[in-house]
Amino acid sequence: MDVQPNDHVLEIGFGHGRTVERAAAAVPEGFVAGVDLSDDMVRMATKRLAPLIEARRVELRRADSAQLPYDAGRFDRAYALHTLYFWSDPVRHLREIHRVLRPRGRFVLGFTPGDDPIARASFPDTVYTFYETDQVRGLLGEAGFGDVTIIRRDVG
Repeated sequence: MDVQPNDHVLEIGFGHGRTVERAAAAVPEGFVAGVDLSDDMVRMATKRLAPLIEARRVELRRADSAQLPYDAGRFDRAYALHTLYFWSDPVRHLREIHRVLRPRGRFVLGFTPGDDPIARASFPDTVYTFYETDQVRGLLGEAGFGDVTIIRRDVG
């Protein structure tokens, strides 16, 4: 993500909070916020990150990425790892992420592409929606993201 020490960073779907913790270490003069829909994950991550929260270097909120509780242009960087599959309207979520990024902000979307046979076999289609890389490129473009680069990393 090419984070700088004073960047403001947003994680969508922070889960247990480990990546928020790593992001906070990467921006020692900055700020990291996270949103997650799960009350359980918010409680777990809040406990894990209590010192960073108390120091006001991290903020965690229970929120939906389709309606982020932040002003436009609030963040330099944002990332969402393995959340795309659960969004019923991905463009809506991506537009909202785009809205809270500053001009020239950077967004990283981590996902397993739909052509991965292991993922398809391991995760039920009734819960997960997988997208091909070209589809994701199109979703990002429709949401307002320009200069989209897709880096494919095969597991194993």
